[in-house]
Amino acid sequence: MRTIQIYDTRRGELAELEPRDPGKVSIYACGPTVYGRIHVGNARPFVVYSLLKRFLAHEGYEVTFVANITDVNDKIYDAANAADPPQPSALLASDMAAAYIADTDGLGLGRPDSEPLATETIGPIIDLISALIERDAAYAVEGDVYFRVRSDESYGELSHRSLDALNQGEGGAGAELKQDPLDFALWKAQKPGEDTAWDAPWGRGRPGWHIECSAMAEEILGVGFDIHGGGNDLIFPHHENEAAQTRMARGQELAQIWMHNGMLQLGGEKMAKSVGNIESLESVLERWGRDALVLFFVSGHYRQPLLFSDQSLEQAQTSARRIRAAAAQLSDGHSPAELAGYREQFFAALADDFNTPRALAAMHGWLADAASQPGAGNDDLVQMLTVLGLETLLLPVANAAEPDAAALELLTAREAARAAKDWEQADLLRDQLAALGWEVRDGDDGAKLVAL
Repeated sequence: MRTIQIYDTRRGELAELEPRDPGKVSIYACGPTVYGRIHVGNARPFVVYSLLKRFLAHEGYEVTFVANITDVNDKIYDAANAADPPQPSALLASDMAAAYIADTDGLGLGRPDSEPLATETIGPIIDLISALIERDAAYAVEGDVYFRVRSDESYGELSHRSLDALNQGEGGAGAELKQDPLDFALWKAQKPGEDTAWDAPWGRGRPGWHIECSAMAEEILGVGFDIHGGGNDLIFPHHENEAAQTRMARGQELAQIWMHNGMLQLGGEKMAKSVGNIESLESVLERWGRDALVLFFVSGHYRQPLLFSDQSLEQAQTSARRIRAAAAQLSDGHSPAELAGYREQFFAALADDFNTPRALAAMHGWLADAASQPGAGNDDLVQMLTVLGLETLLLPVANAAEPDAAALELLTAREAARAAKDWEQADLLRDQLAALGWEVRDGDDGAKLVAL
C-alpha cells in the first residue's frame, strides 16, 4: 500500500495514515442537525468523506464510514415550536432526517456504513457522562451536567486556542450554574417547551450536542479510531469538546487524525442558514444534476473554501459533458501502457492530502493522450472516475433527444466558419454546442450532433 498523508488539524501538519487496525480504516464525520432541509453547503462533507472512503477502498483498505444524525437539539425544539401549527420535535426531526437521506441519496454516492441517531444512543451518552463525573471532570447542578474544562490540561490543542481566549457560546439560561464560564453542558435539564426528554441519574433532560458525537463515535468505532472529519466551522467548540470529553473519560484520544473541510461560499460568506445565503441541495441537484455537482466539489481542494455560483456550476456541467464525450470514444479493456504515468499521478495526488484538483488534472491529461490512440482501452479511466464518484460519466445518455433548431443553427454556423477557415470561430461554436449538451462529430458524410 502506498503512503497516505492527511492534514491533521491538531498537529497542524500532514500526518501519515497509520490505521489502528492493520488493513482497516475507521472514519467518523459529523452529520447534520435535522431541523430543516439541508443546503448544498451541508453536502460538501458528505461528498468529501464518501469519496475518501472510495479512495481508501481502492488502495486496499477495509473502510468503515460513520456519519451521525443529530435529532435532538435546541434548534429542533425551536423549529418545531415555531411551526404552524406547532408539532412534536421528534416528528420534525424524523421528517427532516428522512429528507436529508433522500437529498443525499440524490448525490449517487451510496450511504455511510452507519448513520446513528443521537436519540438512539442515550444509554451510551449517559454512561459517558457518568464516567466524567466519576473522574471529577464533570459536575451536576440542578439537573444540568457541565464539563470542567480546566480539568483537561490538553484543552485547546485541537483548535490552537488559549483558555483565556475561549467562549463556549452558551450564554443565557443555565450560565449562572457553571462553576467556570469556560465549562460547557453535557446534559440539560428539561425546560418548558421541550417535549423530548429522558431520565438520567442527575435528572430528566437531554444531552448536549458535543457529548452526543463522542458517544456515537465510540459506540460504533471505539476509542482511538483513525479519522474524525467535519467542516472547519466545527473545530471549536464542537470538536475541541468532543476530544476533551473522551480524553478525560477514557484516558486516550478519540481519533488519531482530525480532518476538516472548508466551507462553501456564496456571495463572499460561508453558506449557512444563519446567514440566509443558502440553496437547498434538492434544488441544486434538480437544476444542475449530480454529475456537475460532484465534479464541482472535487474541483477544489477539500481544505479550501469553495465559491458556489452559476458560473462554477456551468463550468462543471460543461466539463462533465466533455468527459462523457471523451469516454464514449474509448473501448472497454486495458488502457495503453503509455498512459500509466497519468494514472499514477492521479492516485499519488489523492494520497497527498486528498488533492482532488491535482488528480483531476492528471485524469484530463490521460484523456487528452488517450484521444490520440485509436482503440485505447478505458480501464484506467474507469478506476479514476469511480474513485471520484463520477462513474456515471461512463454511461451513455438515455433517450437522447434530437437536436433542436438552435443547436442545428449553431452547427450550420460552425460548418460555415470551417469552410472559411475561421478556426477560432469554429471552436467557439463547438464550445457553445457542448454547453448545450451536444458533441460535434465530423465524418465522411458531414458533421452531426451527438448528445453528451
